[in-house]
Amino acid sequence: MTAIAIQKSKYLENSAAQEQVRQESLAVSQGLKRNDAGLLDELIVRYQHRLLRYLLYLTGNRELSEDLFQEVWMRVLVRGSQFNGQARFETWLFTIARNLVIDFRRKRTMSSLDELVDGAAEDDRPMTFEVAADGPTPFEHFARFEDRERVAAALLELDTLHREVLVLRFHEELSLEEISKVTKAHLSTVKSRLYRGMAMIKPKLESMQSPAEGV
Repeated sequence: MTAIAIQKSKYLENSAAQEQVRQESLAVSQGLKRNDAGLLDELIVRYQHRLLRYLLYLTGNRELSEDLFQEVWMRVLVRGSQFNGQARFETWLFTIARNLVIDFRRKRTMSSLDELVDGAAEDDRPMTFEVAADGPTPFEHFARFEDRERVAAALLELDTLHREVLVLRFHEELSLEEISKVTKAHLSTVKSRLYRGMAMIKPKLESMQSPAEGV
C-alpha cells in the first residue's frame, strides 16, 4: 500500500470515528431532552468513575467530591435539554462539575479556586512550541511509572491549574480544544499549562522512584 493510500485510509477511519461520536452525542442530546431515565442511568454507569476522579483532583476531598458528584447528576437531569450534542457529552459533564466546584468554594468562603476563572496567570504566557492535538495516550510520557498511586500523589502536589489540565488530557483523554471549552481558557493557555504541568510533574515522579527502579 502506498503512503498516499495509507494516509487516505487513516483519514477515512478518522472521519468515520468522528461521525460515530457525533451521532452518539446527538442521541444523548435527544434522550436528555426526552428526560429518558434509562439513558441517565446508563450515563451515570459509564461516567461515574471518571467524574468522581476529576472532582477528587479538583477538590482533594473525597466527602466533598461525593456530594458534588450527586449534584452534578442532578444538574444533568434538570438541565439536560441544554446539551445540544454539538460537543462530546463528557466535555459538557466536566464543565458542569468544574462550575459546581467553583460555586461551592465561593459560597463557603473556603480556599478559593478563583485562579481557575480569573485572567491568565504569569505562567500562562504563550509558548513557542505546539502540542499535537492527537497527542500521547494517557501518561505515555511517564510510562515507566506504572504505580498509579505515585502518579496521583505527584499530581496532587501540583497547583490546581496545571493539575487539572494534565488530568483532563491524560486521564480523561479530552482533546486540547475540549479542555479549552471545559476550562474556558484560550487554546494557547491550555497548551502552556499542559507543557508546564508535564515539566513540573516529571521531577516529582523521578524523585518517587525506588532505588531499585533507578538502576
